[in-house]
Amino acid sequence: MTQEIERKFLVQGDFRREAIGSRRIVQGYLCSVPERTVRVRIAGDRGFLTIKGIGDASGTTRFEWERELPIAEAQELLRLCEPGVIDKVRHLVPVGRHTFEVDEFHGDNTGLVLAEVELGAADEVFQRPPWLGAEVTGDARYYNAMLMKSPFTRWSGTAR
Repeated sequence: MTQEIERKFLVQGDFRREAIGSRRIVQGYLCSVPERTVRVRIAGDRGFLTIKGIGDASGTTRFEWERELPIAEAQELLRLCEPGVIDKVRHLVPVGRHTFEVDEFHGDNTGLVLAEVELGAADEVFQRPPWLGAEVTGDARYYNAMLMKSPFTRWSGTAR
Protein backbone atom coordinates (compact mmCIF):
# COMPACT_ATOMS: atom_id res chain seq x y z
CA MET A 1 0.00 0.00 0.00
CA THR A 2 1.32 3.39 -0.91
CA GLN A 3 0.65 6.94 0.14
CA GLU A 4 0.46 9.65 -2.49
CA ILE A 5 1.78 13.00 -1.33
CA GLU A 6 1.23 15.80 -3.81
CA ARG A 7 0.39 19.46 -4.09
CA LYS A 8 -1.69 20.99 -6.86
CA PHE A 9 -1.58 24.46 -8.41
CA LEU A 10 -3.20 26.50 -11.13
CA VAL A 11 -0.83 27.34 -13.97
CA GLN A 12 -0.36 30.95 -15.04
CA GLY A 13 2.16 31.43 -17.80
CA ASP A 14 4.08 29.41 -20.33
CA PHE A 15 5.61 26.16 -19.12
CA ARG A 16 5.85 24.48 -22.56
CA ARG A 17 9.44 25.48 -23.37
CA GLU A 18 10.56 23.56 -20.28
CA ALA A 19 8.52 20.39 -20.96
CA ILE A 20 10.52 17.24 -21.70
CA GLY A 21 7.58 15.08 -22.78
CA SER A 22 3.82 15.03 -23.28
CA ARG A 23 1.11 12.40 -23.66
CA ARG A 24 -2.64 12.30 -23.97
CA ILE A 25 -4.64 10.84 -21.08
CA VAL A 26 -8.28 9.76 -21.19
CA GLN A 27 -9.84 8.55 -17.97
CA GLY A 28 -13.16 7.59 -16.48
CA TYR A 29 -14.41 6.54 -13.06
CA LEU A 30 -16.00 3.25 -12.03
CA CYS A 31 -16.59 4.82 -8.59
CA SER A 32 -16.25 8.49 -7.70
CA VAL A 33 -17.51 8.84 -4.13
CA PRO A 34 -15.35 11.01 -1.85
CA GLU A 35 -14.25 8.07 0.33
CA ARG A 36 -12.79 6.21 -2.65
CA THR A 37 -12.31 6.65 -6.35
CA VAL A 38 -11.71 3.84 -8.82
CA ARG A 39 -10.25 5.21 -12.02
CA VAL A 40 -9.60 3.66 -15.43
CA ARG A 41 -6.96 5.51 -17.43
CA ILE A 42 -5.47 5.21 -20.87
CA ALA A 43 -2.20 7.12 -21.04
CA GLY A 44 -0.67 6.95 -24.48
CA ASP A 45 -0.68 3.24 -25.33
CA ARG A 46 -0.91 1.96 -21.74
CA GLY A 47 -3.90 1.19 -19.51
CA PHE A 48 -4.18 1.56 -15.73
CA LEU A 49 -6.60 0.87 -12.91
CA THR A 50 -6.17 3.12 -9.87
CA ILE A 51 -7.88 3.18 -6.49
CA LYS A 52 -7.52 6.29 -4.33
CA GLY A 53 -8.70 6.76 -0.76
CA ILE A 54 -9.92 9.87 0.96
CA GLY A 55 -7.27 12.50 1.59
CA ASP A 56 -6.07 13.97 4.84
CA ALA A 57 -7.50 17.30 6.05
CA SER A 58 -5.13 19.32 3.82
CA GLY A 59 -5.73 17.16 0.74
CA THR A 60 -1.99 16.60 0.41
CA THR A 61 -1.77 12.90 1.38
CA ARG A 62 -3.96 9.94 0.51
CA PHE A 63 -3.84 6.20 -0.18
CA GLU A 64 -3.19 5.22 -3.81
CA TRP A 65 -3.03 1.79 -5.44
CA GLU A 66 -2.36 1.39 -9.17
CA ARG A 67 -1.84 -1.50 -11.57
CA GLU A 68 -1.15 -1.54 -15.27
CA LEU A 69 -3.76 -3.23 -17.47
CA PRO A 70 -3.62 -4.42 -21.06
CA ILE A 71 -4.87 -1.55 -23.22
CA ALA A 72 -7.81 -3.63 -24.53
CA GLU A 73 -9.02 -4.26 -20.95
CA ALA A 74 -8.73 -0.56 -20.09
CA GLN A 75 -10.80 0.32 -23.17
CA GLU A 76 -13.47 -2.21 -22.14
CA LEU A 77 -13.57 -0.85 -18.59
CA LEU A 78 -13.93 2.73 -19.85
CA ARG A 79 -17.27 1.68 -21.36
CA LEU A 80 -18.48 0.73 -17.85
CA CYS A 81 -17.53 4.04 -16.25
CA GLU A 82 -19.85 6.68 -14.84
CA PRO A 83 -20.96 9.37 -17.32
CA GLY A 84 -18.29 11.92 -18.20
CA VAL A 85 -14.67 11.56 -19.16
CA ILE A 86 -11.49 13.45 -18.43
CA ASP A 87 -9.45 14.25 -21.54
CA LYS A 88 -6.12 16.00 -21.06
CA VAL A 89 -2.54 16.27 -22.21
CA ARG A 90 0.04 15.77 -19.49
CA HIS A 91 3.34 17.61 -19.86
CA LEU A 92 6.37 16.62 -17.76
CA VAL A 93 8.30 19.68 -16.62
CA PRO A 94 11.48 19.26 -14.54
CA VAL A 95 12.04 22.01 -11.98
CA GLY A 96 14.95 21.60 -9.58
CA ARG A 97 14.84 18.11 -8.01
CA HIS A 98 11.19 17.53 -8.94
CA THR A 99 9.17 16.96 -12.10
CA PHE A 100 5.85 18.78 -12.30
CA GLU A 101 3.01 17.09 -14.14
CA VAL A 102 1.17 19.87 -15.94
CA ASP A 103 -2.27 18.84 -17.17
CA GLU A 104 -3.85 20.83 -19.98
CA PHE A 105 -7.53 19.85 -20.04
CA HIS A 106 -9.75 19.47 -23.11
CA GLY A 107 -13.44 18.85 -23.77
CA ASP A 108 -15.71 20.09 -20.98
CA ASN A 109 -12.67 21.24 -18.98
CA THR A 110 -11.03 23.28 -21.76
CA GLY A 111 -9.20 26.30 -20.35
CA LEU A 112 -8.09 24.61 -17.15
CA VAL A 113 -4.37 23.98 -16.66
CA LEU A 114 -3.17 22.39 -13.41
CA ALA A 115 0.28 21.43 -12.15
CA GLU A 116 0.97 18.72 -9.58
CA VAL A 117 4.20 17.92 -7.83
CA GLU A 118 4.70 14.63 -5.99
CA LEU A 119 6.65 14.88 -2.76
CA GLY A 120 8.40 12.51 -0.38
CA ALA A 121 6.88 14.28 2.65
CA ALA A 122 4.02 16.72 3.13
CA ASP A 123 6.40 19.45 4.31
CA GLU A 124 9.06 18.86 1.63
CA VAL A 125 10.47 22.07 0.16
CA PHE A 126 10.42 22.38 -3.64
CA GLN A 127 11.40 24.98 -6.19
CA ARG A 128 8.46 27.04 -7.49
CA PRO A 129 8.65 27.91 -11.19
CA PRO A 130 7.45 31.38 -12.31
CA TRP A 131 4.42 29.89 -14.11
CA LEU A 132 3.06 28.30 -10.93
CA GLY A 133 -0.12 30.08 -9.81
CA ALA A 134 -2.43 29.74 -6.81
CA GLU A 135 -2.37 26.52 -4.80
CA VAL A 136 -5.56 24.45 -5.03
CA THR A 137 -4.41 21.40 -3.04
CA GLY A 138 -7.40 20.12 -1.11
CA ASP A 139 -9.93 22.11 -3.16
CA ALA A 140 -12.25 19.29 -4.25
CA ARG A 141 -13.45 21.24 -7.31
CA TYR A 142 -10.07 20.52 -8.92
CA TYR A 143 -10.07 16.76 -8.32
CA ASN A 144 -10.41 14.93 -11.64
CA ALA A 145 -13.37 12.92 -10.31
CA MET A 146 -15.15 16.20 -9.53
CA LEU A 147 -14.19 17.77 -12.87
CA MET A 148 -15.94 14.81 -14.50
CA LYS A 149 -19.17 15.66 -12.63
CA SER A 150 -18.86 19.45 -12.60
CA PRO A 151 -16.67 20.47 -15.57
CA PHE A 152 -14.64 23.65 -15.52
CA THR A 153 -16.45 25.19 -18.53
CA ARG A 154 -19.72 25.08 -16.56
CA TRP A 155 -18.38 26.97 -13.54
CA SER A 156 -19.60 30.52 -13.15
CA GLY A 157 -17.00 33.25 -13.66
CA THR A 158 -16.78 33.91 -9.92
CA ALA A 159 -16.04 30.27 -9.02
CA ARG A 160 -12.87 30.01 -11.08
